[in-house]
Amino acid sequence: MIYHEPTLTALTEPIQPTTISPTLQIAVYGCAPDEKVLFESLAPVLGVSLTTTPEEVTADNAELARGNRCVSVSHKTPISNETLLALRRAGVRYVSTRSVGFNHVDVDFAASIGMTVGNVAYSPDSVADYTLMLMLMSLRGAKSTIRRTDAHDYRPGTVRGRELRDLTVGVVGTGRIGAAVIDRLRGFGCEVLAHDIRPRPVTAGVEHVDLDTLVERSDVITLHAPLSEESHHLLDRRRIARMRPGAYVINTGRGALIETPALVTALEEGRLGGAALDVVEGEEGIFYADLRGRELPNSWLARLQEMPNVLVSPHIAYLTDHALQDTVENSIMNCREFESRFQHV
Repeated sequence: MIYHEPTLTALTEPIQPTTISPTLQIAVYGCAPDEKVLFESLAPVLGVSLTTTPEEVTADNAELARGNRCVSVSHKTPISNETLLALRRAGVRYVSTRSVGFNHVDVDFAASIGMTVGNVAYSPDSVADYTLMLMLMSLRGAKSTIRRTDAHDYRPGTVRGRELRDLTVGVVGTGRIGAAVIDRLRGFGCEVLAHDIRPRPVTAGVEHVDLDTLVERSDVITLHAPLSEESHHLLDRRRIARMRPGAYVINTGRGALIETPALVTALEEGRLGGAALDVVEGEEGIFYADLRGRELPNSWLARLQEMPNVLVSPHIAYLTDHALQDTVENSIMNCREFESRFQHV
């Protein structure tokens, strides 16, 4: 199986405004209106022709890709093995997912039927900025304040906020996004602990520790690890129980990094200070949908959203104009790279 090491074409190799005759056809699934504009503006520059649809890829619409060896898909809906088989029957050999993570597609099954799955990279600043925003909002009780002022109650809350410079922040996952978070934390003067399952260069001023030590010593824990069998429920019931009283959890990685029932229990019992979650276990089919006036099918999410010290957003930390440009451009470039390699096999 060949995986792409994420690159940032948009940041390191600016594309020149020339037009190349189309040599590659790509079917783009789950193409939002702003993505469509970018895909269509970049297509002639990068020498590709496109078929786009706002529909997520399924076995029923896989025929749209017939005649295309490459497809670009979004991360918003899991891609079933049935869908992969249908794409393969349509002639697809390469799936470029417009995300860093692969957890919505079975890459091993894809490999077993002769397909390659590649991911993209985008500016880590989008998620890093959002992470710091969530961290600061949590420490200052922003959700309760906004709720009160929206109801025209302008009295200050009874609980004072906390300052980052007085705290220890534990960063779990020190890849591109985790490293960008650490860079931002330097300006606040807080102590920073870091943990990563992969060996990483030692960062000056940052203490690298094992995960249990990080959990026990941190006032704020922020998660930036990829989701895998090894990292599933990385912050489990045992580790949540060992967190400092009043500590905060920030998650802009993947929902299943946290054992959600254990987190809910710790919050409801008042053992933790709060949480800010851009991703939630079981978010599929909920985030990116309009569920106004309907009962949430995820009871844990419903309980989290009822709490005044829990912030929830619908997996949008990455959602900036800069990250969109990177994502679309790199998805196309990944397809071109695969096509070039395919033709030389």
